[in-house]
Amino acid sequence: MFDVIIMGAGPAGITAAERAAELGAKTALITKEYVGGMAANDGPVPVRTLAHAARLVREANQLAQYGIEAEPPSVNYQKLMGRVQSVVYTLHEQLDLRGDLEMKGVAIYEQAGEARFVDPHTIEMASGQRLSGKNIIVCTGGRSRSLPIPGFEHAITHSDAWNLTDLPDSMAVIGSGATGAQVASIFNAFGTRVSLFELAPRILMTEDEDVSTAIKAAFEAHGMTVIEGFEGIEQIEKTNDGIRFRYKLAGQSHTLTVSALVMAVGWLANAEGLNLKAAGVATNRAGYIQVNEYMQTNVPHIFAAGDVNGQSMLVPTGSQEGYYAASNAVNGLRHILQFDLIPTGSYTDPEYAKIGLTEAQAREQFDVVAATIGFDSFPRSIIDGRTTGFCKLIADRQTHKLLGCHLVGERAVETVQLVAAGMKAGLTVSQLADLPLSFPTYVEIVGWAAYDIVQQLGLDGGEPHWAAHSVTHRVKR
Repeated sequence: MFDVIIMGAGPAGITAAERAAELGAKTALITKEYVGGMAANDGPVPVRTLAHAARLVREANQLAQYGIEAEPPSVNYQKLMGRVQSVVYTLHEQLDLRGDLEMKGVAIYEQAGEARFVDPHTIEMASGQRLSGKNIIVCTGGRSRSLPIPGFEHAITHSDAWNLTDLPDSMAVIGSGATGAQVASIFNAFGTRVSLFELAPRILMTEDEDVSTAIKAAFEAHGMTVIEGFEGIEQIEKTNDGIRFRYKLAGQSHTLTVSALVMAVGWLANAEGLNLKAAGVATNRAGYIQVNEYMQTNVPHIFAAGDVNGQSMLVPTGSQEGYYAASNAVNGLRHILQFDLIPTGSYTDPEYAKIGLTEAQAREQFDVVAATIGFDSFPRSIIDGRTTGFCKLIADRQTHKLLGCHLVGERAVETVQLVAAGMKAGLTVSQLADLPLSFPTYVEIVGWAAYDIVQQLGLDGGEPHWAAHSVTHRVKR
């Protein structure tokens, strides 16, 4: 019998297995296919590779502005996908996830097919082989949601989009969350005519409203069609010209024919085939495994981490959940995971990113002071010809603590990490403004926004602030 059995070898499962083994537990890791999971094989790594290709196309289109003569770029999609596969292979080779796990003593059951509970302590693999464990951690991840629409089988998921053999002439993307926005933006950069559809009143509904507005404007400036508040798809059918679908907008039926129809309408837990009933494990109404702050299910010795529990569904937090789940499984319930400060973002054009509360959320709870600095008045973005976007910083007027940051623009995903670190450390906006950040860099825009708030609060007169006399902090008010 194993001390700990982990089901699933994505970021959560790998981290859980490593942690359990480090603590001296006899550990087994079962994976349907290969070690690495979606993050390496289908998620952030391939997506970021494609986003980099899209960036190179955009950079090439700028060459004439800098006196560099060259032919306009074109995308060979098959060669690009070869590069994606090469990156994934190199990542596996360099990280050697399997080798590290084996070195730590983890027993790996790879290509095990569908694994399921037989009873609360026993897991059966597709081959019929069974493993017993004192503790079990479920890290089976998630999958794209399907919809009960006639002809839905003719649509593809984001995973299918990354694996197309040819670049489509036209594409409709249904759903404008992080996944849908990335798919739409990347293929738009490659030259595909893209239409982005959203049921909600605005795209990127979980983002600050100013972010949604800016991203929509940028998408449309790039030639993308953005349709918000449509009322659903009625039918999908395959024709000689491609994929035709009928949708409703403002009470009227419309049709559109595209080369590819991508559905990015949500993410479900990979829990249906686990036979959770045999283990007595409860799920919520959405099908995610219910866990407490220890990543523990209603069955004391069974834990769940990563997308399957629906808590955060991001790679860094999935890994954290796996670490905490393993620690609690082996050492007892000592470690609570809090989802308070999680930086997020997306590799669209332009990028967007956030940490903390939106301005609307902050104003419901605090007396807020906010500052917004546009990339169009910012040295590094002017140098690079990337003047679309802004940095919005939000602080508490009473305590001067940072409440949130929202960015649209070049290198937004990386820039927001500075604010995340500052918020985690409890920095005040004045302390943030006093950081002499390197010039000219994108991250410096955070200092500009912080000093704008310092001025609004009247703090620049009472205490010495080098920023008040710095050329690099001349904020246009």
